[in-house]
Amino acid sequence: MKQLMMIGFGAMAAEVYAHLPQELQLKWIVVPVRSVEKVQALVSSNVQVISSVDQCHGTPDYVIEVGQAAVKEHAQKVLEKGWTIGLISVGTLADNEFLTQLKLTAEQHHAHLHLLAGAIAGIDGISAAKEGGLEKVTYKGCKSPNSWRGSYAEQLVDLEHVNQATVFFKGTAREAALKFPANANVAATIALAGLGMDQTMVELSVDPHINKNKHTIVAEGMFGEMTIELMGVPLASNPKTSTLAALSVIRACRNSVEAIQI
Repeated sequence: MKQLMMIGFGAMAAEVYAHLPQELQLKWIVVPVRSVEKVQALVSSNVQVISSVDQCHGTPDYVIEVGQAAVKEHAQKVLEKGWTIGLISVGTLADNEFLTQLKLTAEQHHAHLHLLAGAIAGIDGISAAKEGGLEKVTYKGCKSPNSWRGSYAEQLVDLEHVNQATVFFKGTAREAALKFPANANVAATIALAGLGMDQTMVELSVDPHINKNKHTIVAEGMFGEMTIELMGVPLASNPKTSTLAALSVIRACRNSVEAIQI
């Protein structure tokens, strides 16, 4: 049976833990020192809850990141050990210096960094179009006021009293990911799959009349035109997280053990 290491253990991680494929055993969870005892009480005694990748006395077959705050602390250490890691917090890679550092580390240690699709569909199509003349990509994200609370959006729009769909940000994917780190993983993922952080345009809005997260991608190029629209249900335990994002992590875990992948 293959063994999994999970970095982070919040609402998304708990969802992933509950739906892991039977062929993949969760063996290690990496969380801050202050959370070790609390998390250990929530999982099987067969799972080792540790505070550093270096405390792992074994070799995981796959490492999955499900805690954005932990990416810069642990991702490079994982790659230095030659392990494969799946990253859901793609927005952290808006820091170009960090992205370059991870790429070089992976190459030097023959490791792999998988960027997961997360809350959006169509990443395969964007990546394919990039190979043959992708010219323009725009991402539009619209969420309820609750999904924007605690973010930079609170400084741009009155979330308490907004009464109609309101656009509060227009800019590049890099700007969006840096200003909305907990909400803009989708923009960063689309950008890295396609034209890059500085050529992918982003429009963010709030709508008090919806209770789902609306994602729209419009792409043009030599391949033709593509419009992808998705209405995602927020995770019940955390409205800032998409249910599909959690399912994307579960899919990555399943692909790590399946002989046939799609």
